[in-house]
Amino acid sequence: MGLEEEIEELEQEIADTPYNKATEEHIGRLKAKLAEKKDKLETQQSGSGGGPGYAVEKHGDATVALVGFPSVGKSTLINAMTNADSEVGEYEFTTLNVNPGMLQYKGANIQMLDVPGLIEGAAGGRGGGKEVLSVVRTADLIVFVLSVFEIDQYERLSEELYRNKVRLDAEPPNVSVRKKHKDGITVNASVDLGLDEQTVKSVLREHDYVNADVTIGEQVDIDRLIDGIMDNREYLPSIVTVNKADLIEPDYKETVDENLREHGIDPDEAIFISAVKEKGLDALKERIYDELGLIRIYMDKPGRGVDYEDPLMLFEGDTVGDACRKIGGRFDERFRFARVSGPSAKHDDQQVGRDHELADEDVLRIVVNR
Repeated sequence: MGLEEEIEELEQEIADTPYNKATEEHIGRLKAKLAEKKDKLETQQSGSGGGPGYAVEKHGDATVALVGFPSVGKSTLINAMTNADSEVGEYEFTTLNVNPGMLQYKGANIQMLDVPGLIEGAAGGRGGGKEVLSVVRTADLIVFVLSVFEIDQYERLSEELYRNKVRLDAEPPNVSVRKKHKDGITVNASVDLGLDEQTVKSVLREHDYVNADVTIGEQVDIDRLIDGIMDNREYLPSIVTVNKADLIEPDYKETVDENLREHGIDPDEAIFISAVKEKGLDALKERIYDELGLIRIYMDKPGRGVDYEDPLMLFEGDTVGDACRKIGGRFDERFRFARVSGPSAKHDDQQVGRDHELADEDVLRIVVNR
């Protein structure tokens, strides 16, 4: 029996087994086996070569992937927002390669990727899905592009991403595993776990842990536990944009809002646009910028003053050290100290070290050893 057949059998057994305390440990073992076999199959397929490649070199300050089924308007949207030249057509599979474009907004260069439209079964390889999804995993933000008439596409797209180890709008599980030489598996939890301790141990054993200390700092189900153990998931933020909004009558908007709610999307959080008529794009650009968490740092350059025209773009939480590394050259190794004025400083020209956390619109001057 091949791996694909084994995976199908495991998925069917999980689906057929009712979940309760008596079956929890058994289901945990099945899901752990399933995760391992899927990883093994993916490794085999990625090493076999063949098929078109979709590798895209990352440029700019951040990368955004437009995700949607074929013919929802992704190519029209990226052409309207960037300098891309993505082929547009009123038929499926117009986009056959990943087409990058650069959105310039508030001083940031944001790379946007128009990826080939996903189809159901993409995570299993249908329609070149694995290659497309591998590109999506490298993005900093996912923008779901839905047709106003097919809101149910969201659920299917989310499922394909989940199957490809992408976890949307979530933080990594607070789970750590440390191998040891003896004494079996010890479970340490800072919360009153809903999972039985034996279930946790069984899942770990399926992942070849015999002696280990596992520390769990949050309430987890079996899937979150496995995610924490596997440590190969991507945790990405996402937003939803609803295209072709110009094609509906005003009184149909309430129906669309209800469809969004049924799929767990707050209508007030979704961005309604018309890519063809270029309506709603300013709101979408602002939302993309905000969700990426970009901040502008104005560099005080010796002899030239503060450059307010071309800021250094960093992410929220980045430090002076991160700024040195992004600037490149020998700034990092020659760093002496920095002076900061602005929101993150206690006073103008505050002297700080590498670990100082910067804020949007700080003015930064780096002093280096000669």
